[in-house]
Amino acid sequence: MIKINALRTTATFIITEPAAFKQQLLQWAQQFREVVFLDSNSYKQQYTSYDAVLAVDALTSIKTDYHNAFDALNEYQQITKDWLFGYLSYDLKNDTENLQSDNFDGLGFPDLFFFQPKKLFLLKGNELEMQYLRMCDDEIRSDFEEITNYELQITPSIDNQQPTTINQRISKDSYLEKVQQMLAHIYRGDIYEANFCMEFYVANAAIDPVDTYKKLNAVSEPPFAVYFKNYKHYLMSASPERYLRKEENKVISQPIKGTARRSADPDEDNTIKKELAANEKERSENIMIVDLVRNDLSRTAAKGSVEVEELCGAYTFKQVHHLISTVVSQVAEGCTPVDVICTTYPMGSMTGAPKISAMEIIEKLEETKRGLYSGAVGYFTPDGDFDFNVVIRSILYNAENNYVSFSVGSAITSKAIPELEYEECLLKARAMRQVLES
Repeated sequence: MIKINALRTTATFIITEPAAFKQQLLQWAQQFREVVFLDSNSYKQQYTSYDAVLAVDALTSIKTDYHNAFDALNEYQQITKDWLFGYLSYDLKNDTENLQSDNFDGLGFPDLFFFQPKKLFLLKGNELEMQYLRMCDDEIRSDFEEITNYELQITPSIDNQQPTTINQRISKDSYLEKVQQMLAHIYRGDIYEANFCMEFYVANAAIDPVDTYKKLNAVSEPPFAVYFKNYKHYLMSASPERYLRKEENKVISQPIKGTARRSADPDEDNTIKKELAANEKERSENIMIVDLVRNDLSRTAAKGSVEVEELCGAYTFKQVHHLISTVVSQVAEGCTPVDVICTTYPMGSMTGAPKISAMEIIEKLEETKRGLYSGAVGYFTPDGDFDFNVVIRSILYNAENNYVSFSVGSAITSKAIPELEYEECLLKARAMRQVLES
């Protein structure tokens, strides 16, 4: 079936083996400079549109540092009124607040990047929708045939037999001392909670991004997995967390706070999950961020429309259990999609409360510029809906300077025990370390 509108031609195909087709899509996409591949890994969730999405080959794009970044994105989205894919870095905080980011940056990604794809693939079940700009819609059928006949690459294209040495930016002793400093801020009343992160990195590294993404995704199989490429900048993300989604006038935020390990023993695993759901410290972390999210959403919400649909629900992933809350609102008249993002950014789960004070303290104690880590990747639809993840459990790679980086963090509250927070960080780092060291 083929449909044509002012901008795009849409063709629908039935896929016999969706799992294999997703792998063929990802491999086929590598010929393009710009690639965004999103995969839900068939994770059961209430709010979802597609099982997988691929967007490639920019017709137009926007790339900028943080100065007036949200104004530029708002104008781009309003003028284009088409599908847009890209990312928001954590350091866009410097656009919305009087803040700065002066820490070390080994990656050098732009603060914001979005593009309008010429070619778009939307997979739901066994139905594939291909939406091509009309300038290239004569390539739909030949591309489909090329993808379905694509022979999957068995071995990575980069021969890297040397063991990878992963460096830790902050030593254990330094981490424990910095958490004590953060606790001192909490006891003084400067903040209630802050997300404190540290970087792991590999210098002079050469990795195969597709192979790395596949391994990372296989370890975690999260609902918000992302493979992103913009020339020589790569993100391989196994994120379990949604930042923000908009469906018509409804906005959905689903912050994660609260983590527990998995067990191979089913009875013990179930006990761990129940203990997490009842844990006072973990619940307090989550509830503080829920209050922050409610306040952020109220800035663009119709009066009285902010609600908590679920508080501290316990959810299971391959690597860990998490507490997830769902906060929703209705968009007030006159607010643009980018307005909703701008007034809630960065997400509370990656900052703390009060948000501005937490971000100031984070900047002083962390030793690395966060960049795309703890930012967001996602898309806008032509109707102004959107869906964005939180960039955690992710590997970032600059192939130009051969720098690989991943960061992990935890929420520090008055009940935090520095040694246990350090252990939580190592638990979260396990998947990325396993993939890079394999």
